[in-house]
Amino acid sequence: MPLVSGALLWQPDSEMKKRGNGWRTWLKALLLPAVALMLFRWYEHSQVYHPSREWEAGAADLRRPFEDVTFASSDGVALSGWFFPANTNSPRAALAVLACHGNGGNISHRLDLYSALLETGVNVFAFDYRGYGHSQGRPDEAGTYLDAQAAAAWLRQKGFAGTNLIVYGESLGGGIASELCLREPTGGLILQSTFTSIPDIGAELFPWLPVRWFGAIKYDTRAKLPRLRVPVLVMHSRRDDLIGFHHAEKNFTAANEPKLFIEIQGSHNDPLQERAQFIAGIEKFLNLVETRLAAANR
Repeated sequence: MPLVSGALLWQPDSEMKKRGNGWRTWLKALLLPAVALMLFRWYEHSQVYHPSREWEAGAADLRRPFEDVTFASSDGVALSGWFFPANTNSPRAALAVLACHGNGGNISHRLDLYSALLETGVNVFAFDYRGYGHSQGRPDEAGTYLDAQAAAAWLRQKGFAGTNLIVYGESLGGGIASELCLREPTGGLILQSTFTSIPDIGAELFPWLPVRWFGAIKYDTRAKLPRLRVPVLVMHSRRDDLIGFHHAEKNFTAANEPKLFIEIQGSHNDPLQERAQFIAGIEKFLNLVETRLAAANR
């Protein structure tokens, strides 16, 4: 009887241990994927966004008039930018280029680009997304779209009609610029060294990661282009060492007419290696935009 009693006394403890082990197994089964997904999200964000808070140079280094701009997104994030007015008596003084920069650095790293754009006679507004430069917050896809909308709104308040706004997207900025052209009235879109989408370029750069399955950041430029009804300029180099030339070809195919393709030189971070060729391509596109505007105003 004692043995039987002992067996009866120990059996509940054994069952409890089994149940405890079962719960721990289920908990691990639930937590491990969650932790893995959190790590993937962190890694994805760290690869897409490379902001710098420090300015490498100042707007005054261009040695021309400028306005140091502060404005806010619709969700209340304080943003920073530089506005460079067109040359006095420029025939393109009514046109403004809104520069959406790439994923690294901030507006201070692109003075050569602003100088080249200003050479065509347009106004230029360069701004930093949230988390970049002197803009507050932390970058994310939805937020960068709101930041671009706020920059476009600032230009409209400055007196520029939406149809006179040319949105320039460099690399990641192309995904932001194309979304802006869907959300707001604009006069044209320039895609310089831009990918088709983050999942596409992510799958190429990190083929061992399940980017297409679990990636949360999209910036799907190619999917947006068929819905746009503004002139589009695609600029890309065959020597781009980060975003392959085929991305530009696919974006160009997806875009509606009128559209132009200008092949530039240099690496991904050196689109102005052939400066004269670069400016000539911008000039050609601006002529197309101006012709379209003139026809619409007849």
